[in-house]
Amino acid sequence: MQDVIVIGGSYAGMAAALQLARARRKVLVIDAGQRRNRFASYSHGFLGQDGVDPARIWAEACRQLLAYPTVTWVEGSASTIAGGKDEFRVSTAAGDTFAGRRILLATGVADRLPDIPGLADRWGRTVFHCPYCHGYELDQGRIGVIATGAMSLHQAQLLPEWGEVTFLTNGALTLEPEQRDDLRSRGVAIEETPVARIAGEAEVELRDGRVLPFAGLFTATGTEPASPLAEAAGCELIETPMGRQIVTDETKETSLPGIFACGDVARAPHSVSLAVGDGAWAGAQLHRSLVWPE
Repeated sequence: MQDVIVIGGSYAGMAAALQLARARRKVLVIDAGQRRNRFASYSHGFLGQDGVDPARIWAEACRQLLAYPTVTWVEGSASTIAGGKDEFRVSTAAGDTFAGRRILLATGVADRLPDIPGLADRWGRTVFHCPYCHGYELDQGRIGVIATGAMSLHQAQLLPEWGEVTFLTNGALTLEPEQRDDLRSRGVAIEETPVARIAGEAEVELRDGRVLPFAGLFTATGTEPASPLAEAAGCELIETPMGRQIVTDETKETSLPGIFACGDVARAPHSVSLAVGDGAWAGAQLHRSLVWPE
């Protein structure tokens, strides 16, 4: 019987497991190896790790975590959660079953990218979603913002801090006169010709044949839990401007007693720093729930 089964061994999940390990609790981490930022070569904005390969950050964090003797790591995909508080059972796709008193969902999210040829191939390299993570490296060059919905306007308003911005509406939204005026007051150019494809490093080919070169592109992706586990177990989910996420209270407990959630799957906005902080808080709250069970 594990004290806590952590499903998802990326930044949030490991941060939570570390707090529990340091309280000498038995922790099992089940990880499918699908970090959200696996497409990026460098991670930025994370204090002490700025500019480091995210795979290297993950590997070092994993090494440190597994130095604690009460932590067990299983590579695989969790498929079902059964039982209830103090007697959960988690089964994996490989057919193994593990028992735990508490569950922590740290499965992360999957990005829903615009259906534009060439965009997915450049995701994490020259196409991004977070200016705080990737804007500085564009060296105040030309930036294209490809609209996907209402959140894209916010991106276009913010990104002039990092360079000269062109807002490509791409038929995803219709700008009101006051919104146009606001963008122009910030120096943002508005391009309404639909995007045909992305080529080169970050070249936008429009349907009228024009090609607009950029230092980098941004788009507001929609997100959804990377695993169906939370929904299948009956946890409440909510639709936010950034996508679907698991509902948690201030202790990171979901609508189901004994099941907690943290990281991108349970909060917005998203970054490595915020995921680590959220995971550390969740780990401490999980420990408290074991010390003072209701």
